[in-house]
Amino acid sequence: MKKVLLVFQLFLLVGLITAQKSSTNLPAYKNTQLSINQRIADLLKRMTIQEKAGQLNQLNGGVFTGPALNDPGQKGKVQMVRDGKVGSFLNVTGAKETRAIQEVAVKESRMGIPILFAFDVIHGYKTIFPIPLAEACSWDLKQMEINSAISAKESSAAGLHWTFAPMVDISTDPRWGRVMEGAGEDTYYGGLVAAARIKGLQGNLDDAAHIMACVKHFAAYGAVEAGREYNHVDVSRVALWNKYLPTYKASVDAGAATIMNSFNVVDGIPASANSFLVDDVLKKRWGFKGFVVSDWGSFGELINHGYATDDKDAAMKALLSGSMMDMESKVVVEHLPALVKEGKITMQQVDEAVGKILYYKFKLGLFEDPYKFSDEAREKAVLFSPENRAVALKAAQSSIVLLKNNNQVLPLKKSASKIALVGLYAKSKEDMFDFWIANGDAKDAVSIYEGLQNKLGAGSIDYSQGYNADNTTSETLINEAVKSANNADVVIATIGLSGKLGGEERSLANINIPEAQIQLLKALQKTGKPIVVLVNSGRPMVLTQIQDLSTAIVQCWILGTETGNAVANVLTGAYNPSGKTVMSFPYAVGQIPVYYNHFNTNRPAPDPGDGAWKSRYRDIPNQPLYPFGYGLSYTTFAYSGLKLSASAIAKTESVKVSVNVTNTGKMDGEEVVQLYIRDLTASIVRPVKELKGFQKINLKAGESKSVEFTLSAKDLSFYDANGKTIVEAGKFNVFVGGDSKNTLMSSFDLK
Repeated sequence: MKKVLLVFQLFLLVGLITAQKSSTNLPAYKNTQLSINQRIADLLKRMTIQEKAGQLNQLNGGVFTGPALNDPGQKGKVQMVRDGKVGSFLNVTGAKETRAIQEVAVKESRMGIPILFAFDVIHGYKTIFPIPLAEACSWDLKQMEINSAISAKESSAAGLHWTFAPMVDISTDPRWGRVMEGAGEDTYYGGLVAAARIKGLQGNLDDAAHIMACVKHFAAYGAVEAGREYNHVDVSRVALWNKYLPTYKASVDAGAATIMNSFNVVDGIPASANSFLVDDVLKKRWGFKGFVVSDWGSFGELINHGYATDDKDAAMKALLSGSMMDMESKVVVEHLPALVKEGKITMQQVDEAVGKILYYKFKLGLFEDPYKFSDEAREKAVLFSPENRAVALKAAQSSIVLLKNNNQVLPLKKSASKIALVGLYAKSKEDMFDFWIANGDAKDAVSIYEGLQNKLGAGSIDYSQGYNADNTTSETLINEAVKSANNADVVIATIGLSGKLGGEERSLANINIPEAQIQLLKALQKTGKPIVVLVNSGRPMVLTQIQDLSTAIVQCWILGTETGNAVANVLTGAYNPSGKTVMSFPYAVGQIPVYYNHFNTNRPAPDPGDGAWKSRYRDIPNQPLYPFGYGLSYTTFAYSGLKLSASAIAKTESVKVSVNVTNTGKMDGEEVVQLYIRDLTASIVRPVKELKGFQKINLKAGESKSVEFTLSAKDLSFYDANGKTIVEAGKFNVFVGGDSKNTLMSSFDLK
């Protein structure tokens, strides 16, 4: 008996020792008591070069169905996950789908490293907000942050960790389809918008309700020639530093986790392999701590540029520039092991790149709980909630811009009991949405037709189609519209472009209103009835002809889920429009690019006036139809008493700018008070105006308010061709007003 007891005790002792030894051999990267950097270092020591290459590989998930691992068409990709050859998937969405793939990564791969799931959540996941260009017209940074936070909340509930937004490219060319993703033509404002969106998306990345942002496209992609997608870019270093780079710098300062390469070249070198951009500017000068991901296939497309000889050469050049994750071209996962073996890329360079990606997997808490974002109950509760839709409505109505309002036809009078609603886009939900609607569904949206019915009652609205989906019309369609107009008190005509023509690879050479719609408006005008034109588009269009064919013009953009309710609120006066343009509207296509912060040239043309031997067109004005910062209200605002706190300041001082703004109308309203400067003489020529501040204020009818700004030396500075900040003495003009053209002016000297 004693022998049996002794053997049993010995067995227990051995088991205890074994257990203790096992616990001490627990991989450090599993130990939450260690810092993230310590855990990363341990993980890197344990990984093979092929597994490290896998972390730099992002694959398109398909669309997985079934759940994902049961989809026969995707088994090869699932096996790559088992083999540790995938660090991230894009286009895999939903709590059930993402969990299925995550379980393979965590339970069936050698190292158990979680996957990052990414998706293009550009302006909402299930609840769709206004396109970013429209949203920027609200000039409400706090609202933009809230919109992004809701997008993140819905996305994270559907298993996502990462979105490829915001786009911070500055563009002055509305022919480019992707202007809908940005904040317009102004660099200063674009940086503020970028920071607000990043803050909303990311929070502190310490909970399951926020996701990583990805700033794109680095750099200068908004300057593509002729507004054509994937086209060439050629800008000077002065333009690069002063016009295009500051929005990315603002994004880095706001804590953006990731940045995406652009497709274009800069100084003759493709951005994906441009060490000046990625290594010098982004990492060394700006101290960016996140990771850089390619745009779709852009590593492999270095060959198309004529910069790489083959896939292996492309992988080497992209990685040596400082770029890291390879989206979908697969050149890194296939060739990195050989490049390291041949000594063309060092293990230190590999570990730096892989370590950045692992950092965010730890930061998101995926090693502790790989499934924290894949919660089906939370997904069901959060997506498309009434609360989210209420915010989307608020965002949509504040994004609408009133461009014209003759005879104060808007808001609609109570006497206008019969309304002729004309135009396919008023009713077609399929045409309401753009290319980037994530998992939104047109069936869930409120059309303009439905919104007006909700507001005014079905009996008030007589609808006629007016034109076809291909923007042709017929005598029958026009006659039906005219008949409806003759029996109405007011005509509301929806025109523009289908939302399907907004977004990537949607460039257009002709951004005039389609001829069939012009023909329709001409017929409607002959009825003598007031015509309210609603313009639906993902870009500024040429509305010059529409000026003479309308009583009022409302730029509705692409407004998302609550489109109809937002438009109805604005038309009826339930919401007084407050939106202001963030891109100039061209007078004609031949003007493009046209923008407010242009240079004076050696022979500036007078405005107004022809001016012989000046820089002008012979057939059209130089000025846009509607300038940057323009937008009407149902009330009016008067500016007076512009004052500066000093007529001269030192570079260490600042000057206060104050102006009185009065609501001179009969309705309460919001006004965006805008501050601009001009550096009259500088070592590098400066624009005729530059936005340097704004405030959105609410004034009751008859109320006045003094609005104050502060200008410091930083606001007066600019960059030289090497990116050095310059502050020069000289005279500065200061402009304050309701848009970039109609302003009061004063001046001061910087000593």
